[in-house]
Amino acid sequence: MGDTLEFNEIYQESKGSWNDGRLRFSKQNVVYKSSKTGKVDNIPAAELSQATWRRVCLGHGIKLATSTGHVYKYDGFRDTDYERISEFFKANYKVELTEKDMCVKGWNWGTAKFSGPLLSFDVNDSSVFEIPLASVSQCATGKNEVTLEFHQNDDAEVSLMEVRFYVPPGPADEGADPVEAFAANVLSKADVIQATGDAVCVFKELQCLTPRGRYDILIYPAFLHLHGKTFDYKIPYTTVLRLFLLPHKDQRQMFFVISLDPPIKQGQTRYHFLILLFSKEEELRLTLNMSEEEVEKRYEGKLSKNMSGSLYEMVSRVMKALVNRKITVPGNFQGNTPGAQCITCSYKAQSGLLYPLERGFIYVHKPPVHLRFEEISCVNFARGTTTTRSFDFEVETKQGNQFTFSSIEREEYGKLFDFVNAKKLNIKNRGFKEFKADRGTYSDSDEDQHDAYLERMKAEGKIREEGDGSNDSDEDTGEYDSNASESESGSGGDGSDDEGKKKTAKKAKVVKERKPRKEKKQKDTNAPKRPMSSYMLWLNSSREHIKSENPGISITEISKKAGEMWKQIGKDDKEGWDRKAEEAKKNYEKAMKEYRENGGGSSTPSKKESKKAGGKKEDKAGGKKRKSDRGEEEKEQGGNDSFKSREFISSEESSSEGERKKAKKAKGKPKGKVLHHHHGSNGNNFICVAISMDYDQSVN
Repeated sequence: MGDTLEFNEIYQESKGSWNDGRLRFSKQNVVYKSSKTGKVDNIPAAELSQATWRRVCLGHGIKLATSTGHVYKYDGFRDTDYERISEFFKANYKVELTEKDMCVKGWNWGTAKFSGPLLSFDVNDSSVFEIPLASVSQCATGKNEVTLEFHQNDDAEVSLMEVRFYVPPGPADEGADPVEAFAANVLSKADVIQATGDAVCVFKELQCLTPRGRYDILIYPAFLHLHGKTFDYKIPYTTVLRLFLLPHKDQRQMFFVISLDPPIKQGQTRYHFLILLFSKEEELRLTLNMSEEEVEKRYEGKLSKNMSGSLYEMVSRVMKALVNRKITVPGNFQGNTPGAQCITCSYKAQSGLLYPLERGFIYVHKPPVHLRFEEISCVNFARGTTTTRSFDFEVETKQGNQFTFSSIEREEYGKLFDFVNAKKLNIKNRGFKEFKADRGTYSDSDEDQHDAYLERMKAEGKIREEGDGSNDSDEDTGEYDSNASESESGSGGDGSDDEGKKKTAKKAKVVKERKPRKEKKQKDTNAPKRPMSSYMLWLNSSREHIKSENPGISITEISKKAGEMWKQIGKDDKEGWDRKAEEAKKNYEKAMKEYRENGGGSSTPSKKESKKAGGKKEDKAGGKKRKSDRGEEEKEQGGNDSFKSREFISSEESSSEGERKKAKKAKGKPKGKVLHHHHGSNGNNFICVAISMDYDQSVN
C-alpha cells in the first residue's frame, strides 16, 4: 500500500448544500480542499481519535472525530473503498474504521445526545440525524419546547429553517430544568453572536466601499462588529476566508479586502467581500483593552498592548492576529504605469482595478471578483468593442462562468500576456500574441503598429469582397447603361459626342482570375507494390495470434498492443525481421527496374495532358473561331480580363475582309451604335452580354 490515498469528487455538506473537493489521506495528516471556495481542512494524524463508516445519501461517508473536539464529515465514497481506507487507517493512524448504520424507521421519539459540536438524535443507539451546532443562529425556549433556528445558505435550493424539540419534564426531585439544560448545551456550541464584555479595540469612522458608508469597527475576540448609522453587521471570524492588502494605482491609498463565506446580508443584497479604503498618510496610536500578560498569552507576540503606525497597518495587523489567516498582497506583476501593480479596466459597466496575484486575480471594487488559477479553465484576449486602443480580457472558469474585463489600455497587453503565460494558464487565442509586436515603442497612430487580429479581419473582408464583386458591378453598370441609352438616343448628335460618352463611362469591375487547383498525382496501379518495413512484416504474421489471445479486441487496440509487444522483442529477433525487410526492398527495386524498362510508369499520360492535347487538335481542325466565341470559352475557364465581344471591335480591328468591304460601301450613310450592356453573375463566373443597335444618322 502506498503512502497516500487520494479521492476526487468527495462532498462536504455546508448548511444544506454540497460542495465537492479532493480528499487525501497521508501518514502525517488528512487534507480536504474545497473546489468552490478553496478552503482547506488540515487534520493532523496524531489528533484523530475516531473514524466511522456510514451509508449516506451520496453513497458512503466517513465521519472523523479529533481529540480537540472537532468533527469532520465527508461523503461520496464507493462501497469498494472501505477495505482500502480501513487498512490504511490501521497501518498509519492506529484507528479502526468502524461501520455504523443510520436508523431509517421514521420514529420521532428518541434521545438527544451532545457530542462536541454535534447534536445527535438517536433511536435505540442508532443515529437518526445530526445537527451541527455551528449552523444554529438562534435558540428559543418554551414551557416544554426548545426551538432551533439555522443560518441560511443562498446556494442551497431548499433550506432548513427551524427544528422544535419537545423535552418532557424530569422527576420532581431534580432541581435543574431539562429545557434550560438543553438550551444551555446548544448555546455553548452554537454560532449565536452575543456581544459580551468589552471590545479588544475600536476603529472609528472607517471608509467602507462595500457595504458603502462609514462604519465604526469593534473588534471582539470571536467576531467583528460593524456599526453604522443605518445598519449593523456582526461577522464571526470563522466566516472569513481570506484577507487582501492591495495598493491603489495612485500609490496614495490602500484597499483592505475581507473575503466572507457565508456573506453578510442587507435585505436581498449579499456582500461576499468587505472592502475598506485607507489613506497612506493616516496615522494611529492604538491601545488594546487588555493587560500585557493577556495580550502575550493569547496572541503570542503577534500583537502588543500599545501600537502605532499607519491606520491600514494597524487594522490589517489586528485582523491577521484574530482571524489567524495570512494576508495576500500583489506579487511581482508590474503594470505599464511605473510602480502600479494593477490594471485599470471595467467590469459590468463599472470602472475598477484588476490585480494579478500569485495564485489568482482579484477585481475591486464594484462588484468585487476573486478568481483562483485552479478554477480557471482558459483566458482570452479579445478586441475592444468601442476602440482599437483597448482590448478585453476574458476569463472562463471550469464551471462555465465567464468574466469579461474590458477597456484595458493597449499598452498593458504585453505585461498581462507575459504574466498569464508565466503562470501557465490556458490561452484560448495564442495567435493574438503577434498583437504585442513592438509593444515597447507604441506610437499615437494605430496604423503604425502591426495587429494580427486586424490583418486577419482584413483578409476575411477581402475574400468576401471578391465573392460579392459581381453583384456590385451589376448595380454600377446598370445605372450607367440606362442613362447612356436615353441620352444617346435622344440627342442624335455626331460621333464625337458618342466618343465622349464612352470615355466618361464607368468601367465594370473585373474579377481576378483564380488559380485552378492542382490535380492530384494519380497512382500507377500496374507498378510493383512498395516493400513493407520490418515492423509491418512482423505485424502481419502476428495479427492472428494477438486476436486469439485477446478476443473482441478492436483494430486500434491491436495496433497499441502490437506496439508494446514490438518494444519487448529481443534484438536477435528484430535483426531477423530487418533482414526480411531488406530482402523485400531488393526484390522491389529489381521489379521496378524491369517495369520501367518495359515502358511502365512514365509513358502513361495524365488525364489533364490528354485533355489539353485533344483541345489543340480541335482548334486546328475547325479553323479560326470568332473572337466572341473564344471570349466565351475564356469566360467559362474563369478568366474574363481579355474578353472582347464582336460589337466592341472597331472597323480597323475587324478580322473579316467582308466587313471592311461593307464599311467602304456605306460612305454616304455613317452609322452610329448604341450599346446596351447587360451584366449578370452565374456562380463565380462573370457574364457580360453586349447588344448592338444600328440606326441611320443621315440628314434628309
